[in-house]
Amino acid sequence: MPDTPAPVPAPPASVPEVPDLVAVLVRLGADGDGAASVQGDLLARWSEPHRGYHDSRHLAEVLARVDVLAGHADSPDLVRLAAWWHDAVHEGRAGEDERASADLASRQLRGLGLPAADAARVADLVLVTTRHEARDGAADAAVLCDADLGVLAAPPERYDTYAADVRREYAHVPDAAFAAGRAAVLRRLVAADRLYRTPTAAAWEAAARANVSRELAVLAARRP
Repeated sequence: MPDTPAPVPAPPASVPEVPDLVAVLVRLGADGDGAASVQGDLLARWSEPHRGYHDSRHLAEVLARVDVLAGHADSPDLVRLAAWWHDAVHEGRAGEDERASADLASRQLRGLGLPAADAARVADLVLVTTRHEARDGAADAAVLCDADLGVLAAPPERYDTYAADVRREYAHVPDAAFAAGRAAVLRRLVAADRLYRTPTAAAWEAAARANVSRELAVLAARRP
């Protein structure tokens, strides 16, 4: 496992290319044609027009960070699968979306012929992203959560785009209500003793906390 902290991959100038899912599924025992069909279904889900932040760019960035952190994982390919499914269902219903995404992962992976234990493990990892609370020693969950939360440590320009995209995703929510809800989520995250669990991602902590503090100040100014 790598000992030297690595930086968050720099945000690309345009929407990055999503890595191939089929190769991962085939490595784990899936039929190639079936895997291609599932990949097409997932890409369509990640491209739904109502998504502001939780879109194919987010998917590609999470997968890139999984690659950076893969040396800390017990089962990197299962973490990659969990990344593909972690926001496959996204309707803005906290908790319900993650449960629906986990159920979808379990059904589709079992349908592809993957071992039941692998399908269940991926579903469990998806559920961990509900609150991003990886238990100590849960290496795969730590990698997935760190990869998902890596955007918090992005350069300020990318972070500001991320925050604006989240706001756009909840455009139907009045400004004051959104500010209160968003601030509550961010405060819960930074109340933890550490945002990141893997040794590599520990180097991202200071940048993430600085970005979140800056956004919390903006949100406080919007509240009545």
